[in-house]
Amino acid sequence: MPLPDKAEASIGPWDEAALASFREWEPSWVDQCLQMSAVPWTSGVLPRKDVELISIAVNAACTNLSADGTRRHIRRALEAGATREEILMILKIASLLSIHTCSLGAPILLEEAKAAGVKPTPREVATPVCDKMKAAGQWNPAWDAFFEIAPAWTEAIIAVSLPIYASGVLSPKLAELLSIAVDASITHMYAPGTRRHIQAALKLGATPDEIMEVLKICVAQGMQASNLGIPILAEELQRAQPTNQGRK
Repeated sequence: MPLPDKAEASIGPWDEAALASFREWEPSWVDQCLQMSAVPWTSGVLPRKDVELISIAVNAACTNLSADGTRRHIRRALEAGATREEILMILKIASLLSIHTCSLGAPILLEEAKAAGVKPTPREVATPVCDKMKAAGQWNPAWDAFFEIAPAWTEAIIAVSLPIYASGVLSPKLAELLSIAVDASITHMYAPGTRRHIQAALKLGATPDEIMEVLKICVAQGMQASNLGIPILAEELQRAQPTNQGRK
């Protein structure tokens, strides 16, 4: 049976069954931990729906891929009023985070190719989407290196990324908060993107408290270690019981 809404919020990122088992073994530590990990769900700084959407992004991101966490927060986001379109947009953000492979690697490639005396093959292709972004002052200099090496591919990935910020499905501020979450997450920790999206969020009216709440959600993601490990520990203790009678 699912928890009532307030009770569900009070456990934040935790799985109900894992939390119950852990609390049975270590009640003091678990209750103390909840005072930290459940804060974004109970503080009211961000709307509950936004907290769940951000949690989907962190769990589903290509740097994390937590199936149980993604399902748990999709369910709770739907209960909080999120639409299919909003959740699909979150999954697009989580999928396209992988562009940071090129943000990191392409500048290094250019530097090392230059040092080795090797020049990239020049390619003259039409890039109307990239050209439009540059003209509007929306181009990210971190894309320059892979645009130089692979302009047609860059045009394709930038074109597929644009709806995240321009479709209107998510508010611009929420889109930036989501981007902060996936960039700052412990499984990614991409500093250039975190800074850029914090700057953009502040310009869009986000408060330091709201942005800090996003970072708290990222910290709360650490509880997935217990959500994963506690049921396994319980199963293995049960399996080992016949040969370890009397041990606790």
